Amino acid sequence: MRLTTKGRYAVTAMLDLALHTDGRPVTLADIAERQGLSLPYLEQLFSKLKQCQLVTGTRGPGGGYSLGRPPASLAIADVIEAVDESVDATRCKGSQSCQQGAICLTHHLWCDLNHHIRDFLGGISLADLLAREDILAVAARQDQAKATVTRTHSAQI
Repeated sequence: MRLTTKGRYAVTAMLDLALHTDGRPVTLADIAERQGLSLPYLEQLFSKLKQCQLVTGTRGPGGGYSLGRPPASLAIADVIEAVDESVDATRCKGSQSCQQGAICLTHHLWCDLNHHIRDFLGGISLADLLAREDILAVAARQDQAKATVTRTHSAQI
């Protein structure tokens, strides 16, 4: 069992968006640069996040994305599910056909684990992550690195 890149990137991008929301939309290009993510991949993810109303988009100059709800009401599980990601420990994807069409010995164990993971991720909001000092320290480092690159690029022009 593992969370794939799609779910990880979606959570990372949503957290970056929440960190950099100051009343103005945030561009995907800025998120991609800060997080080292592919812009086309982010565009695909944000299309799904927008369909689920987790983000809203603004077109035109000064456009970008904003959170669709307050950070306290955006659970990490909602973000993962919005991008069609599922964290499933069963081999049968819950169909109870794990062993030659029948349920296996450990099916219920893995189903219970799925429920614990869903409850865990459902109990953590973006606001919870925004309150963590370790996350804020990483965000400050990323912002400082971006500012340094921007100053260096401006000086070269």
